Amino acid sequence: MKCVICKTGTTKNGKVTVTVDVKGTVVVIRDVPAKVCSNCGNYYLSSEITKLITQKVQQAVKKGVEIEVIRINAA
Repeated sequence: MKCVICKTGTTKNGKVTVTVDVKGTVVVIRDVPAKVCSNCGNYYLSSEITKLITQKVQQAVKKGVEIEVIRINAA
């Protein structure tokens, strides 16, 4: 698909690192499957991956973690 940010790049399957900061908890999630723009690097996540990230962040906040680094091993 064409990137909606730079309007010149196209997206390809890749992996990214997502960082979320919520209520004093920082969660770094590595190896997240995404569509990544070949020009600007902007990425797009599927709804399933977004739900998984939301769950992981909510779990970290609930545990009261200050910083957590996790790796997603999704296909």
